[in-house]
Amino acid sequence: MTELDLELDIVVVGGGMVGAAFACACLDKGWRIALVETREPQRSWPAGEVDLRVSALNRASQRILDRLGAWGRIAQLGASPYREMHVWDSVGGGSIHFDSADLGESDLGHIVENRVAQLALWERLETSKAVRLLCPAAVEDIELTRDAVLLDLKDGRRIRASLLVGADGRDSRVRSRAGIPTRGWFYDQQAIVANVQVQAWHQETAWQRFLPTGPLAFLPLRDGRCSIVWSATESRAEELLALEEAEFRSELEVAIDRRLGSIGEIGPRAAFGLRLQHAEDYVKPRLALIGDAAHAVHPLAGQGVNLGFLDAAALAAALDEARDRRRDPGGLWALRRYERARRGDNMLMLAAMDGFKRMFSNELAPLATLRSAGLSMVDRIAPVKHLFMRHALGLGDDLPPLARR
Repeated sequence: MTELDLELDIVVVGGGMVGAAFACACLDKGWRIALVETREPQRSWPAGEVDLRVSALNRASQRILDRLGAWGRIAQLGASPYREMHVWDSVGGGSIHFDSADLGESDLGHIVENRVAQLALWERLETSKAVRLLCPAAVEDIELTRDAVLLDLKDGRRIRASLLVGADGRDSRVRSRAGIPTRGWFYDQQAIVANVQVQAWHQETAWQRFLPTGPLAFLPLRDGRCSIVWSATESRAEELLALEEAEFRSELEVAIDRRLGSIGEIGPRAAFGLRLQHAEDYVKPRLALIGDAAHAVHPLAGQGVNLGFLDAAALAAALDEARDRRRDPGGLWALRRYERARRGDNMLMLAAMDGFKRMFSNELAPLATLRSAGLSMVDRIAPVKHLFMRHALGLGDDLPPLARR
């Protein structure tokens, strides 16, 4: 058998954080696995440089990564805890404050560079002989049959497997080739990201202000800087991106209500479009979608990759059960269990984030009064606030085994 004719149990397309996590979750279980990715993760970077793309990983994601053998390396490369969160409305004035100490937790989560999480997972995969890392490689065609999936790569290699897992992002080629439609819409918003120096210490706190044109978040980094995610309407985002650094700094100070004092040096800025998207099906015979290939959510609560890690853990658990019962890993008996475990929760999160986006991204006086009153009321009702915190942290009981306490 050669690379031109690989016979496998599971082939994963997409070696980002979620795809790599799923592949790690399948190690040491007797599966023959391949991971297909267009480029290797970044292996090194200058001291003090922070990636523009960061994620707020909650406790459930941390548990998953720890059990996959990646969290120690992530902590070594750089993970910034945040212990509190302040959220306030620029129009109505309402606010809410979350403190991990109220739940007896050490933190609310960690800010982790996407490249750090991906590298830690890849390094774990590279220690195993059970997985073939096909990189650089890209999908040319997919054929789903009753007994197997046939995957043709652009370099001419052909793979036969029992199960194909699409983890190749919101523009998933796997999903498209499999003929799975999506529902959703584009938001008239872009998310501007950058790393900035701040005068006041960020207090290991995440700061978020809802503006009429979209939310602005300051996420704490361990060197004292903050990573910003500024979601703004297309027209407003274009204005902000066109500003010189001094002008952008002034706009940023006003937008965050000068909560962290004056803004210092600002690193490179980038922007990406925002949309809500949900696959009509997560699975077909021989195929499963996870992460952004299955769902894309507004980033205002930073839950996108946390949902993806839960997808990976749930699919791995479904395959474990299939193996224990001597079932076909690519059959619907196993795959429907994964879909039932995740689809409902993901839909609720997508709907909640869409509702928050629509409620806070406008200046209608009655709605501004109502939402601000709601924020302040929840802040005063401890049981309700703690319920929100537990859900955001991933402290529930209805979790896949890798994510449980």
